[in-house]
Amino acid sequence: MSKSSAGREYAVEPTQIDLGWRKSSRSNANGDCVEVAPAGGLVAVRDSTDPTGPRLAFPATAWRSFVDGLRG
Repeated sequence: MSKSSAGREYAVEPTQIDLGWRKSSRSNANGDCVEVAPAGGLVAVRDSTDPTGPRLAFPATAWRSFVDGLRG
């Protein structure tokens, strides 16, 4: 993982994570979705149309706050 200026680890090399990726059951058939996977205390996120491309990782608590905010 590479570190941001604040010292937090967010960028994940594509070869570092081989996880059980999943996407929302509400996603449509065109495939333009994000996929997420648990990675220790992190949640990894990638573009479903580019599964070998860049991935991000967020602390699980930050991801939960983000999702809760989306749900309102």
